[in-house]
Amino acid sequence: MLRIGRATDTLPVTVPHVIARRHKQSGQPRYEDPWLLREGLNKPESNEQRQNGLKMVDQAIWSKKMSNGVRRTPVSAEQARSYNRQIRPAVLDSSSRVKWTNTAHHPLHLVGEEALYVNPSDCYNIHWPVVRGQLNVHAGRGGSLTAVLADLEAIWSHVIQKHLEIPLKDLKYYRCILLVPDIYNRQHIKEMVNMLLLNMGFSAIIVHQESVCATFGSGLSSACVVDVGDQKTSLCCVEDGVSHRNSRLCLAYGGSDVTRSFFWLLQRAGFPYRECQLSSRLDCQLLQHLKETFCHLDQDISGLQDHEFRTRFPEAPALLYQVRLGDEKLQAPMGLFYPTTFGIVGQKMTSLQYRSQGDSEDPHDEHYLLGTQSKQDQSSKSAADRKALSRPGGGLEGEMSGQGGMGDSSDLPRGGGSGGGPGSQLDMELGPSQGECLMGAGEVDDPPSALLSRKTAIMSQFESKALGLDKAILHSIDCCASDETKRKMYSSILVVGGGLMFHGAQEFLLHRIINKMPPSFRRLVDNVEVITRPKDMDPRLIAWKGGAVLACLDTTQEMWIHQREWQRFGVRMLRERAAFVW
Repeated sequence: MLRIGRATDTLPVTVPHVIARRHKQSGQPRYEDPWLLREGLNKPESNEQRQNGLKMVDQAIWSKKMSNGVRRTPVSAEQARSYNRQIRPAVLDSSSRVKWTNTAHHPLHLVGEEALYVNPSDCYNIHWPVVRGQLNVHAGRGGSLTAVLADLEAIWSHVIQKHLEIPLKDLKYYRCILLVPDIYNRQHIKEMVNMLLLNMGFSAIIVHQESVCATFGSGLSSACVVDVGDQKTSLCCVEDGVSHRNSRLCLAYGGSDVTRSFFWLLQRAGFPYRECQLSSRLDCQLLQHLKETFCHLDQDISGLQDHEFRTRFPEAPALLYQVRLGDEKLQAPMGLFYPTTFGIVGQKMTSLQYRSQGDSEDPHDEHYLLGTQSKQDQSSKSAADRKALSRPGGGLEGEMSGQGGMGDSSDLPRGGGSGGGPGSQLDMELGPSQGECLMGAGEVDDPPSALLSRKTAIMSQFESKALGLDKAILHSIDCCASDETKRKMYSSILVVGGGLMFHGAQEFLLHRIINKMPPSFRRLVDNVEVITRPKDMDPRLIAWKGGAVLACLDTTQEMWIHQREWQRFGVRMLRERAAFVW
């Protein structure tokens, strides 16, 4: 979803972030970006992985007692299947009164809901410009960076004109705030700022990270921010408005994977709407709705239950279906804690903050800083690093103390020499404490080449492995520098985004984190707290709300990048003005 609005608005406008573009020539083949389908689902091992994940989920369901102290009785899919297979839908109305989008006037593009309801037989391609939190750059049609940015500009311009009722020529009187992921692609952000300031014509911009804005929006000074979105889950520890680089983690799964998993479980239970296809936009919408209505994480709800749902599609009657479901409603959302149930094979599932590739327009980047450090500074630093690494479980004390400026030294490379040793790039990507989280201590006496190959092997293993949500939270907190910071994070775990809005999610997540916490922290942390609805607000709007708060603060005045400055100095302005280390 795209969330956009004036800083003074109570709620943002929320629009599906999708565009339909008309074919330039007749007879072109149709192209559509997938919604619930993704790479890595149809591998030979996918089904086996799903089954193994489901066994672990069933074991976890059975092992946790209900609040009355009784163990749940598992319900097999067989029991529901025999009933669901006999169900035939009842006709509510001969016409569903839902219509395809009218394209008789041949608009060049359609946006949001209108794009979702474009008839598949019309000559339009469907594009989702953002996928898993990043720009959807791919080798297919409309997948170049230029095409994706053109789609973004068309969608944003349309919404600003239609929903906010601001003519595009008046944007020169407006400033904008762009929220970006914690693990961001510098090239993409540079191009988006270019588009907003130079193409669309805003007078100034602030670029800030989603996690920090989520803490602003919920009124917290520090928190471990867990943003469970539709297609990705990102985690980051924020302390006094600074996102700790070492604690950033992005998992390539989210709410839509739960939806797809729910569909697979529904099919196993004899889903009565047999024509349902994951390749159909409207069926995907229906499945999202069914997941939001039926799924929960409340262990006390057990046994078979009867439900009903309606289907309303263009050029078809409105139908009412009965469906009987058991544990499927609990198994699907538990996939967030056991991601093997998603059956995704051979994909990069975990991302950490990676090293900047450098930018010709930005000569004073970290490569420059590395090359200009004095020899003495480098040798003393590498000696201190060796000492810190050889200390068991160590990290650099005081690293990322949260005071900004040079306190964010984890953004500078480790080790000496203008190119660093062979391990410097990986140290850079991981940060020292993240390297330790993955490697354990006491492995520093090895020759650099052996250390690098081992680190590379661990990294590739780590990235292909999907961490469950609870393990990812523990990992993110564990990568904080001091015990005091870790204690703060355990007592304020903030869950935002729409991917975990299930009944019982707060208690469920809290129970799993307390059970898996390192025993040393159980004594130190007075109370572990999971916040899923700060100030009783919709968790999907928290980051947007934080951006709106940011716009009104006096302290943000020096963060604005004005159009003229951007034209003159380009991406260097982000290094100068961004509130995070660029």
